Amino acid sequence: MLSWIVRFLMIAAGFVTSWFVAKDAPIFGVAQVMMTLVLVALIVAVVAFWPQRKDGGPQPLS
Repeated sequence: MLSWIVRFLMIAAGFVTSWFVAKDAPIFGVAQVMMTLVLVALIVAVVAFWPQRKDGGPQPLS
């Protein structure tokens, strides 16, 4: 199950990375891993702040 998640993230990162780096460039793998880490950080941020979104954000002080 975890390998499916990692594989999906790597495929998505490879797709986005291919916009900026040629697939046959030696640095493509490094750029793909960096993009995967950015996607993981984005997913963690969304999950971390999701409860605040469900409540409607900060309440007024009055």
